[in-house]
Amino acid sequence: MTMTGITGAAAARTADAMLRTMGGEAVILLFAAAGMPADAVAALGLVDPGVEQATIAPVIVRELTTGKTGPRRRIEFLAGYSAMAEQVSQRNVASAEVLFETALGLVYCGEVFHIQGFVVERLAGVAYLYRVTAVS
Repeated sequence: MTMTGITGAAAARTADAMLRTMGGEAVILLFAAAGMPADAVAALGLVDPGVEQATIAPVIVRELTTGKTGPRRRIEFLAGYSAMAEQVSQRNVASAEVLFETALGLVYCGEVFHIQGFVVERLAGVAYLYRVTAVS
């Protein structure tokens, strides 16, 4: 328990409840596919291995302002602990941070975005909210 009386686990549950209530949207993280066909063309690198998709939901997505010379579109999404823990477990990686660092990009409303950065909000050492900014 912290000095405020709120534990990290309670903050994670609260963030998840907020995201389910206010969000309900989803984003798709894109990763390089691990498997390649076992033929000579693939060995030469002539075959696109494709991408794997990981859906993150529920999230809250908001549009951010962009400059006249900057990217066309900029978004920020908030994801909770449970949504990220599910993908960390499915992809068998060490943390959500690794997911964001290894992702090729993300898809939101049919548009592909490049992950610009992310911040992990922690309370009492427990990650409870992930704030990710992306540009197209």
